[in-house]
Amino acid sequence: MAMHPSTQPNGDHGVPPSPDEVIDKLRDLVSVNHLDQDVAAMHIRAMALMGRLKSLHRAANTATRVRKDATADARHEMDQSHLGLQNLLYEKRHLEREIEKCRQFASIYQDVPLYSMEEFKRLAPEEACTEDVLSDEHQLMLNRLSFELAERQRLDLRRKELLQRKEDLLKESKTKAATMDNVKSQIDQLIKSAADTRKKIETFVPSIQTPDAIAPG
Repeated sequence: MAMHPSTQPNGDHGVPPSPDEVIDKLRDLVSVNHLDQDVAAMHIRAMALMGRLKSLHRAANTATRVRKDATADARHEMDQSHLGLQNLLYEKRHLEREIEKCRQFASIYQDVPLYSMEEFKRLAPEEACTEDVLSDEHQLMLNRLSFELAERQRLDLRRKELLQRKEDLLKESKTKAATMDNVKSQIDQLIKSAADTRKKIETFVPSIQTPDAIAPG
């Protein structure tokens, strides 16, 4: 994993040199070892050491600030990673609950009376009950449900056709019955009219005796 530029051990913002050496030299300047030295030279040397010490102090402050920034960045990345992990765990638990709900879900298909496996294999299309389908429990159930739906739709359509045919036959029968009743009524009227006509004829025309009815002379 690549390190942050500010955290490289050998970078521009690495750990600054220790000030111990400079401090030791300053202590040495004020020791009894240099009492006989030229004061001006000692002052110049001390100022140089102080400048070096200030430079090291600034470098230490800069390194400290850089390290604080690097630590803050690392903490932020760690917090983001932790948050991402928490989100993943939450999503995992959510998916596990949903999977369990799906497993416990009681679908209506479980109560639907289906054709038996023998009937399904015998009546269903060949592609609906291949070896691959029969070895796949999920796909087999889908195919059985699809076949059951298609059969019910077919039978329902056939039932509707038969009902419509029945209604048509009933209408035709009623029509023929009405026609027959009308014809019978007309025949009855013709018979009655013929009988009335015969009575009138018998009233106005004398009866004619047949030869067999005349007595021998």
